[in-house]
Amino acid sequence: MPTYVIGDLQGCHVALQKLLATLSFNPAKDRIWLVGDLVNRGVGSAEVLRWAMGMGDALVAVLGNHDLHTLAVAAGYVPLHRSDTIQDILDAPDRDELLTWLRHRPLVHFELGHLMVHAGLLPQWTVQQAVSLASEVESALRGPDWPNFLQHMYGNEPRFWHEGLHGMSRLRLITNAMTRLRFCSPTGDIEFAHKGKPGSQPKPLLPWFEVPDRASRDVTILFGHWSALGFMVSSNVVALDSGCLWSGQLTALRLEDHRVFQVSCEDLPGSKRWK
Repeated sequence: MPTYVIGDLQGCHVALQKLLATLSFNPAKDRIWLVGDLVNRGVGSAEVLRWAMGMGDALVAVLGNHDLHTLAVAAGYVPLHRSDTIQDILDAPDRDELLTWLRHRPLVHFELGHLMVHAGLLPQWTVQQAVSLASEVESALRGPDWPNFLQHMYGNEPRFWHEGLHGMSRLRLITNAMTRLRFCSPTGDIEFAHKGKPGSQPKPLLPWFEVPDRASRDVTILFGHWSALGFMVSSNVVALDSGCLWSGQLTALRLEDHRVFQVSCEDLPGSKRWK
């Protein structure tokens, strides 16, 4: 049963179908993992969600920042951004079903010796700790008080993890780390302003996966979110956002042998040019 991990879709439904055809994907015997940001900025967000829902147990998807933003917009807590392309979800006759399915996705998924997360993990967190912390946010999103979580989800503080955090401060930090993290200090302070390639950041910031003695380094971590980083494989991390939205590629990694499959997204509906 092959398992394919696919990078950020961001509503690029046509590119997804092109990649699935390249894989000869068969949901009866294959599995798909999605690294988050299923929706927004491309032109087929509702179609992506309908396809994902239809995959049933053949699919695992974790939440990304664009997915959470879509939930917050739909709940009325933040306005649409000028660059948002989620009106097809908001106007859909099956809107409630799509949004409920999205709200029940996990923040991380750990299986087959790999942990999948949208953005990254703080250097202090072991994989086991990350799974436990993610479950706190998942419980908040799936429980009866989920509107309160979405209403207070936004914000850049706190930036540093400690066990004494509680309430929304704790949940916000967990969410920010797992869905927005790129750079942090060697001690794990999150930095949100810089989005470029490694090497473009000021000292002493580091890509989260390059922090020395990172506690999760014993497990291979699969992530997306960082299109400027592009597709990257190292000994214990795999970056899968290869910029499909920006006329790059949509990438799939087969977990069993780490074979890479890519399709070009140039000139596909909704794709944009790299800036």
